[in-house]
Amino acid sequence: MIQNKTILITGGAGFIGFWLSERLLAEGWQVIGLDNINDYYDVRLKYARLAELGIAEGDVQWNKLVAGSKHEAYRFVRMKMEDAVSLAALFEEIKFGVVCNLGAQAGVRYSIENPMAYVNSNIVGFTNILEQSRLHAVEHLVYASSSSVYGLNGHMPFSTHESVNHPVSFYAATKKSNELMAHVFSKLYQLPTTGLRFFTVYGPWGRPDMSPMLFADAILHGKTLKVFNNGDMGRDFTYIADIIEGVVRVIDRPATASASWDAQAPDPATSSEPYRIYNIGSSAPVRLMDYIETLESALNKKAVKEFLPMQPGDVLNTFCDVSDLENEFGYKPSTTLKSGLEAFAKWYGEWYSMM
Repeated sequence: MIQNKTILITGGAGFIGFWLSERLLAEGWQVIGLDNINDYYDVRLKYARLAELGIAEGDVQWNKLVAGSKHEAYRFVRMKMEDAVSLAALFEEIKFGVVCNLGAQAGVRYSIENPMAYVNSNIVGFTNILEQSRLHAVEHLVYASSSSVYGLNGHMPFSTHESVNHPVSFYAATKKSNELMAHVFSKLYQLPTTGLRFFTVYGPWGRPDMSPMLFADAILHGKTLKVFNNGDMGRDFTYIADIIEGVVRVIDRPATASASWDAQAPDPATSSEPYRIYNIGSSAPVRLMDYIETLESALNKKAVKEFLPMQPGDVLNTFCDVSDLENEFGYKPSTTLKSGLEAFAKWYGEWYSMM
């Protein structure tokens, strides 16, 4: 169990970072949020999430910790992970027991056009996180990977015990790189690291570049809904509360070396070092057209659809094997798509009525 309940959450103004902060604050953790608040998507949403945590937009400054007005145990700093000097100063100032790295340049298609943004944040930034975590003896480094790493793998369900050597986007390549980099630090410095491959996360306060927000905007405003690969795709949609539950359970149990490690048959999900990889997903893939119909029902309005070819960087299907999460932590996501999208639709209507 973790002894020092002070956690750094990078990507703290992001979708998952916001909800994880809320949950850990409720459980008595000291939480420091870090985010560069870039304009990859509407920064008003990022600042609104921070406001929910008690951080006023006008108080946010570069490289300066700001105290929250709603939670004594919450502070936030606007900082770039690739800024090695400022990050080192933060680790000198605060003794973190856990680091949860959710900060990254997100988006599959954007990575095709802007690869350097991913190098800076996902490679250079993550290297800085690894280095500071080992220098300051962090008890557990947990980091977000992605289902995108499975790439051309067609064996379903996707298992962490199979190789992921054929990514189809630069974003996915950086996420696989993070897993390799973490293993090196686990080997060289005995830093416990756990990577979490998230599967299509959705819910209230979600990202505008993800399908729930894009589709809801199109449906409610009578815009044409672009349906790629003529709708012949499947996704393992995972509700945000299910993701957070999985993350919280993993955080408090630092990775350990596998007792069954076999160097003659190496398992990609484990190691002879304190290193682990887990999937977190619903393990109930949904066809894209069924997903659209469920969202139409939640919004009580039909979509105007345009069927288009497959987009570069996309994969046909995702299907998550969560047996390790279930066996080792007694947890499996259980929120149905219907109830999850209804909760999302309710929030979406309330949020955009205020915009």
